[in-house]
Amino acid sequence: MAETIGKYKVSTSFQGQSGDRLVSKVAGAAIAALFKRSEKAEANIRVEPVAKLLQGSIDGFDFIGKGMLMYNGLRIEVMELYLQALSIDFGAIFAGQVKLRQPTQANMRVVLSKSDLTTSFNTPFVVEKLQRLKYQDQSLHFQNTEVSFGADKSIRLQSEITVGDSSEPVKIDITAQLQVEERRKIQFVSVTYGGDEPAVDLGKAIIAHVNNLLDLDKFALEGTQLRVDRCRVQNDELVFYGWAGIEHFPKGKP
Repeated sequence: MAETIGKYKVSTSFQGQSGDRLVSKVAGAAIAALFKRSEKAEANIRVEPVAKLLQGSIDGFDFIGKGMLMYNGLRIEVMELYLQALSIDFGAIFAGQVKLRQPTQANMRVVLSKSDLTTSFNTPFVVEKLQRLKYQDQSLHFQNTEVSFGADKSIRLQSEITVGDSSEPVKIDITAQLQVEERRKIQFVSVTYGGDEPAVDLGKAIIAHVNNLLDLDKFALEGTQLRVDRCRVQNDELVFYGWAGIEHFPKGKP
């Protein structure tokens, strides 16, 4: 059964919900659908008076997600999005969709834990990208990669890497600071390398390769653009502060 409100037909599952709560619920579900699973995915919209929703006008939109696992295996400890005024197609909400009438921008805060980063570097998604590097015309095989943080806010990357058909892996031990360049490139800088000469040489090749990979334009969802203003290490977590430009709302994985 359905009830008609204005020109919109509302399913019984939506009856009894105020317009702002309805939009918040659908928007939160739409963002959560972009991830394989989430521990928390909560959206809240601000609109005064609520009647403005019928024209699709929203004063502000906040989203807080925790424990969000992406389909590629990467995990985000916390993701926060804060949008100011935006315009949506209110009718699409009743079909469980969020459609923007015009591009919008959001302030963004993303938190990655030490375990998130370690897990990420061991996922097939990241390992495949790392192993695209050919070192001395030989293939590389990464295993047991671990990420940790130093007291000086540095990031330490350790891994065992087999070069070609070698029976013994090279153990690399790299410590670096993170730096944002052009608001879209995350770079390892002020790098120090541990180990013997082969480990240092391999480590330098890997850092050059990783710095080339860490371009946010290569990871943005369809219809979005990501920019980072700063990143910092605090409390064993890596925190990014930045901005997301959204041309149209990304669709969840089928």
